[in-house]
Amino acid sequence: MKKIETNSYEETFSLGRTLGENAFISEVISLNGDLGTGKTVFTQGFAAGLGIEGPVSSPTFTIVQSYEDGRIPLHHFDVYRIADPQEMEEIGFDEYLFGDGVCLIEWGDMVEELLPPETIRITIEKDPARGFDYRQITIEGEKSILEKGVRP
Repeated sequence: MKKIETNSYEETFSLGRTLGENAFISEVISLNGDLGTGKTVFTQGFAAGLGIEGPVSSPTFTIVQSYEDGRIPLHHFDVYRIADPQEMEEIGFDEYLFGDGVCLIEWGDMVEELLPPETIRITIEKDPARGFDYRQITIEGEKSILEKGVRP
């Protein structure tokens, strides 16, 4: 487990970018945190690290948005509105998980039972006592990404 503190939008974006630069095909990332903690900012940085240039927003109502223009396709999920994890079968979730891209799943803890054991789990937390922009980001999971010396 690795804990990283960021103190600005730019630092959270930069951490996401670093992880995106080091991402590989078939990697699965579960991204968790309360509303407004910076999951989408992190994801935008991650996409930039993959070389995706267009705008990236949370696919709250479509559940998944795929971006094909980076060095690896990004399949960005937002499962906040999923009532039953089995609904993921209807959108072909397994095909994304075991396909040619990287999957980043906002609110991934809501479909935990569907995620492979090697899933990287990232949790973003605020601490108002430390400032409005302070975030503690905890990364748990596959050793290879943790051993790369990730820093914002």
